[in-house]
Amino acid sequence: MSEKTKILFAAFEAVPFIKTGGLGDVVGSLPAYIKNDEFDARVILPLLNTIPEEYRSKMKYVENYEVRLGWRSQYCGLFTLRKGNVTYYFLDNEYYFKRGSVYGEFDDGERVAFFSSAVLETIRHISKNFAPDILHCNDWHTALIPVFLKELYRGEELYDRIKTVFTIHNLKFQGQYSKYMIGDVLGLQTTPAEGQMNHDDSVNFMQGAVIYSDAVTTVSPTYADEICTVKYGERLEGLFESRRYKLSGIINGIDRKNYDPATDKSIVFNFTPDTLDKKLQNKLALQRELGLREDPDTPLFVMVSRLTQQKGANLIAALLPEFIERNMQLAVLGTGDMQYESAIGEFAYYHPENFAARITFDEPLSRRFYASADVFLMPSEFEPCGLAQMISMRYGTLPLVRETGGLKDTVRGYWDTGENANGFSFKDFDVNGLRNAVDSALELWFNHKDVWSIIQQNAFNANFGWEESAEKYRQLYSNLLK
Repeated sequence: MSEKTKILFAAFEAVPFIKTGGLGDVVGSLPAYIKNDEFDARVILPLLNTIPEEYRSKMKYVENYEVRLGWRSQYCGLFTLRKGNVTYYFLDNEYYFKRGSVYGEFDDGERVAFFSSAVLETIRHISKNFAPDILHCNDWHTALIPVFLKELYRGEELYDRIKTVFTIHNLKFQGQYSKYMIGDVLGLQTTPAEGQMNHDDSVNFMQGAVIYSDAVTTVSPTYADEICTVKYGERLEGLFESRRYKLSGIINGIDRKNYDPATDKSIVFNFTPDTLDKKLQNKLALQRELGLREDPDTPLFVMVSRLTQQKGANLIAALLPEFIERNMQLAVLGTGDMQYESAIGEFAYYHPENFAARITFDEPLSRRFYASADVFLMPSEFEPCGLAQMISMRYGTLPLVRETGGLKDTVRGYWDTGENANGFSFKDFDVNGLRNAVDSALELWFNHKDVWSIIQQNAFNANFGWEESAEKYRQLYSNLLK
């Protein structure tokens, strides 16, 4: 049997160890699906003190060594843990990683630079058992790895053979810092990187990754096209347009075993596509839990999201006075900008029979939202991929989305596809677009229940598991190594 192709995923978070958003879900799921008879995939993470003790206590210490960072020499401890069929490596340095939060520290630039340098140095110490062929880096926290690899490790056989993939999960955050970091922290002064990473008179970590990586991916095909435009490119559109030859989009997936209405312990009544009476019982139970009027015939719209303009919270807030005139209920779960928290929370306070707001993050409650609702609102201004629309369909709840990024790639809107739809969609990011989409859903709910049932079954049957996406990544890796 030929030796397996070895993939090392580098990221700052992965469930169940660390999660602040969708990145954690992806890195916590994808490697297990990459693995097969031809590929071995492992993950390397910082040993943050926010990792639960139930996992920290099971980690095995391997060794420690020094890591160079600019003029510094820093301690790095290597720990390992196997969970499921995936091996995880954890890099320890309390100065950088014993913090109160994952991100938002005063020295995040230096913290991620240390992690990037430590990942590469760690390869020396694991190479006897696992010498990676591909380094798969994720978001700006690992963007320096391809840069360091090419500039600081060139000429070493162990490293020259490694190809790099860089995946953009959120282009909003690029890692932009003072240009003086290039020498003092990164140790890249007098190298080509000094010019390559310069952007708006600062050093841009993500720009470096896009230039130095062998392949760049985003988390949906549509978003890969969008970031080459001024509207979505976040001032890097010219860079992406010039690198289209190595840019592609591969849609994310969800863990269908984790999100399964037949077994989910967070919902009141488990159900399948053949037992939709139980889904209705979940709806009534959630109405009771939220203090809404218990009514199976009133359509329940929900939103589980950060309450920001990017997620369309401004459109929701603007349409609340019109929603109250319609025969519908709306429940919102999430936190975000104070203006939207206040507007939605206050409206729900004065109209408790049909509107509910829970300004918090509550994972079990979010699952009851997914399982109980009739329509899931996701009117995003932009959305690289989105997972919530996939989860809602898994629970037979029809997504209502704006046609952007991964939402466009996964939701077939009723206006465009009729009975082949698996949800509702609208094009323009404005109140008219959202209002019309909501009215379309209401019209279908009240006047065409037979068509609604067909679309609901389409949503149930949509398979957004990781299997297809994992195969596309394996093909990408294989092409790089040819």
